[in-house]
Amino acid sequence: MSLKISGQGYLNIFRKINFGFLKSIFFVSSLLYFFVYFFYNIDQISFDINLEKNGKDLFLSFLFCVFSIFLNAYAWKYIVKWFGKEFKRNNLVSFYVLTNILKYVPGGFWHFVERFNFIKKISNPHIALYSTLIEPYFMLSGSFLLASIGVVFSPLYFLLILPLIFLNRKLIYLVLKRLGNLKGKVVDVLRLANSKDHFEKRINIISFFPTTAFLLEIGFVFSKFIGFYICLNSFYTDNTLNFIFLLVIFSLSWSLGLIVPAAPGGVGVFEACFLFFVGKNIPQNTIIISLIYFRVVSTSADLFLGFPFLIRKLLKKS
Repeated sequence: MSLKISGQGYLNIFRKINFGFLKSIFFVSSLLYFFVYFFYNIDQISFDINLEKNGKDLFLSFLFCVFSIFLNAYAWKYIVKWFGKEFKRNNLVSFYVLTNILKYVPGGFWHFVERFNFIKKISNPHIALYSTLIEPYFMLSGSFLLASIGVVFSPLYFLLILPLIFLNRKLIYLVLKRLGNLKGKVVDVLRLANSKDHFEKRINIISFFPTTAFLLEIGFVFSKFIGFYICLNSFYTDNTLNFIFLLVIFSLSWSLGLIVPAAPGGVGVFEACFLFFVGKNIPQNTIIISLIYFRVVSTSADLFLGFPFLIRKLLKKS
């Protein structure tokens, strides 16, 4: 009896934790950590760029970032298909690409709202809600799987495959229910009963595991990494870079930036985590320059693809 009461007490304490506040603390701490390193190395940092030497590399990095967005969009299309709604045309892909720019709008969830409304018009609202909620979890699972390659450095990296276990027809409702609680602002767009019977009546999952969508999400994260790797290589001429080591660090850092969405694209969190994980293996001034340029390149890719949507939205309001 005492064990049961104790367990319930710990559960109640866990529910009372303000995770939003903890995310904000982690975000601010990450920014401070990054800026401390930035100003500590400021005398060694130069943002002068030789277009003849670095221009092609940065443009190639930009192309990989653009490619990653399209891979992400196709992954979402196959997530929707996995939930039982198929689209023969690629209008779902183009809409995803165009609305990606909305993650930079204050609030950080308007891209979810737009995608939810788009799917709701041509399908039932449950598919719209669940396919919108689950997509970041696919990204996280794919990124963690890439990071689990670090098992060659430590057996603990094997634990990173755990999120992947829940991506199946039997357990996916547990993930959706938890995401519904975490993404409260998004769920408030449409109030739905969170019962399993209701879920199974509205969602017709077509296979046990969403293989195509998951592989595309892995491709999305890997393409992002290649974009970063090109940026790093353009500023670090030493040939001692360990590709696997950098892939593991990038995947972990990007995942933490996704989990702590206090800023769009994990700004600050990704950079601080990468600096922390890489340690002294690469000169800090080189890492900082590469991270800043990669942030500019990846953000430019989002803005470039989403600019037509933003203009159209502004013209409708005027």
